[in-house]
Amino acid sequence: QVPLAESGGGLVQAGGSMRLSCTASGSTFSYSGMGWYRQAPGDPGKQRELVALITPGGTPNYAGSVKGRFTISRDNAKNTAYLQMNNLKPEDTAVYYCRRSLNGIYYWGKGTLVTVSS
Repeated sequence: QVPLAESGGGLVQAGGSMRLSCTASGSTFSYSGMGWYRQAPGDPGKQRELVALITPGGTPNYAGSVKGRFTISRDNAKNTAYLQMNNLKPEDTAVYYCRRSLNGIYYWGKGTLVTVSS
């Protein structure tokens, strides 16, 4: 079991910023790919969409809808991945989930709600 703990969600006004954190347990964090996904609340039929990924070596990749506004990063010494979100829009409102990939296995956090008011 490789639990993940997300933090940093909440309510923010449009145009504001917020940083999410995802802390993993264990000693293999530096070998893990990390990612952030999101799912709009109240719409369980909608699949989680990719927001950003970062490789073990630190190479990021972003969904087109957040490119230029969001930044994914990692601190291997703290076993933590981050998602810095700037210029937030109401359509960014969602439950944000952290995902860790290790040896072909995916582990998910429980999610943290981000609400952007207009």
